[in-house]
Amino acid sequence: MDSAPGFRTVGEAATGEEAVRLAGREQADLVLMDVRMPVMDGIEAIRRICAGRPETRVLIVTTFDLDEYVYGALRAGAAGFLLKDTPPADLLKAVEVIAAGESLLAPTVTRRLIERYVSPAPSISPGITDREREVLALVARGLSNAEIAERLYVSVGTVKTHVAHLLTKLGARNRVHLVIAAYESGVVRRR
Repeated sequence: MDSAPGFRTVGEAATGEEAVRLAGREQADLVLMDVRMPVMDGIEAIRRICAGRPETRVLIVTTFDLDEYVYGALRAGAAGFLLKDTPPADLLKAVEVIAAGESLLAPTVTRRLIERYVSPAPSISPGITDREREVLALVARGLSNAEIAERLYVSVGTVKTHVAHLLTKLGARNRVHLVIAAYESGVVRRR
């Protein structure tokens, strides 16, 4: 990670317990974590890291492409979930996305998560504006704030404002929950 501009590795941990201690001691901004770790599994480590320092962002990078790990990691506070076969350039981009405060799931994980955990709901909150609905649909399609801004011909700041309003109006914690809300409400449908 030291080869990525703007990032510096502050340590490596062999166990989940070590990861919790190291993240707290170094006040890590971002942690790359595996799900299966000795002594304490990655999901419990995420829970403890996020409880101790909520501003720390955690990205799961694992070979275990199992729904229960995805769901457990997200519930524990992970901001993203990728598989270890992710190309290095995509991994670096994911780290940038997570560090910028956004959430990210591997495309195969997103598809499965939506299919398994999302059930159709009648409609989205009536307080959502047409523009917010557009932004929500683009978030659900996996576009970044910059990509949404480019597509809608608005500033990134405007997109961030719309996303913040959506988070508040829908009671969502992060972009992953916005994606789920978009699919549950029918704003976006599976193809």
